[in-house]
Amino acid sequence: MSALVNIADDHESAPTVTTTERPERGARHQTSTATVPDTAISITGRTATATRYLLAGIRIALGWIFLWAFLDKLFGLGRGTPAANAWLDGGSPTAGFLGKAASGPFAGVYHSMAGNTVVDALFMTALLGIGTALILGIGMRLAAASGALLTVLMWTAVLPPETNPFMDDHLIYAAVLILLALLGAGTTWGLGRRWAATPLVRRNTWLT
Repeated sequence: MSALVNIADDHESAPTVTTTERPERGARHQTSTATVPDTAISITGRTATATRYLLAGIRIALGWIFLWAFLDKLFGLGRGTPAANAWLDGGSPTAGFLGKAASGPFAGVYHSMAGNTVVDALFMTALLGIGTALILGIGMRLAAASGALLTVLMWTAVLPPETNPFMDDHLIYAAVLILLALLGAGTTWGLGRRWAATPLVRRNTWLT
């Protein structure tokens, strides 16, 4: 990255030019009227390429976090969900977290939602949809909005965070998801360009 800043050099001025500096050693210095611009940062070449691949890697990693959560809760793979609590075997994906782990000012609301069939279905659909979209690099705006909403809701379920007055990883995930969508991270190692070129997405740009 290169930062270009234009700075006007001081030079001797004619006697009739008004200055704001006192004469020093017989010379008068003119105050430059040029406006110094903000530092302009441009990403080009290898840095641009590295940035694109880094964003793509972050996108895929976040997608896997969502997709793995779906698979673990669906089949009870034993990482976060015991086999006996698998959704396919009649377990509830939300009963444990919302029913036991939820705390803070909204605990009562989340406890009442725990184990609800509709809430379970919405939660699992969100995990699958967000994870798949991020890994494939399609529907980034919708995935980012949905993922940010989901992670912020999960943040409200554990207020205040255990190790910080208000900040935790859920809010960081939400910010990163939005950043990935704004920077078009679905076009590298993803199907973002092909997805954007489909007639459906051209008619509904919010699906990009």
